[in-house]
Amino acid sequence: MTLAATSGKPRPQRHGAGAPARVGRPRLAWALPGFLFFALFAVVPMLYAVYLSFCGNWSGIGSPQLSGAGNWTRLFQDSSIRQATRLTVELTVLSWVFQTPVAMLIGVWAAGKQRNRAVLAALFFIPLVLSSTAISLLFKALLDPNFGLAPSIGPWIGFPDGNILGSTNGALIALVFVGGWQFMPFHTLIYQGGARAIPKSFYDAAAIDGAGRVAQFVHITLPQLRNTITTSSVLIVVGSLTSFETVFLLTQGGPGAATSTLSWVMYQNAFDDFNFGYACALGAGLVVVSTVLSLLMVRLSGFGSMRSTREGA
Repeated sequence: MTLAATSGKPRPQRHGAGAPARVGRPRLAWALPGFLFFALFAVVPMLYAVYLSFCGNWSGIGSPQLSGAGNWTRLFQDSSIRQATRLTVELTVLSWVFQTPVAMLIGVWAAGKQRNRAVLAALFFIPLVLSSTAISLLFKALLDPNFGLAPSIGPWIGFPDGNILGSTNGALIALVFVGGWQFMPFHTLIYQGGARAIPKSFYDAAAIDGAGRVAQFVHITLPQLRNTITTSSVLIVVGSLTSFETVFLLTQGGPGAATSTLSWVMYQNAFDDFNFGYACALGAGLVVVSTVLSLLMVRLSGFGSMRSTREGA
């Protein structure tokens, strides 16, 4: 009787010439329903929109006919598109500046074990379960200059008459604040998960060396959250570039054209002017720009290399 037989431990099965057994991995067939769903509801409509962008001034009635790249040429020459692009960039930058620091700090705090942390975190996450429509209508009522809270809070933030939504700067600030109020809990949840994944031994070693909380946050938490910051930033940028519901319900692109973002201009061309071909060109351009920006952010941040941030833990 051999030693292996008397030890009572089964030998690992081997496949082929002495190769150890492979750990079971999901088969490609398991992901097929997801691929089909994505292709049916994302890829196919996008390709059809690109096709319609070459169909001239198609009004949505009758069969679209290819007529060349006139819509794309107009897209680069339209002054309203340039203005909408500038406003969209401003909205995106302000949204990132507003949401990222606050979401990061609250997420890091929520990852701790403070007293009443779970209750306060649950209250903070309430906007995450509300729809964009409900939130936009809520703030539209609150910012009404006649019946809302705007006359009371307006003078404190630089709007003595309380007409926040009727001001060029006030309407843009309202869009940034409402969008942040709705989606900041989601990004806080991302930072909370990232902060909880940081090994406690890092902070213990820093405390032994005499590092305070600020030094630990700067030299440990921020570097460890690098990939988390990239993920959150990509979502904020893409979401801000394609934001529509809040603009539609809160400002209607106004006052004047002060909040006419690219998504709002696309809606106007499609459903006000019935120029679906031009609207599809603008929509396809938005998808291309969002994709390129996302890839650039991932590439420049080093997120694509997928190197571990826990080396030495």
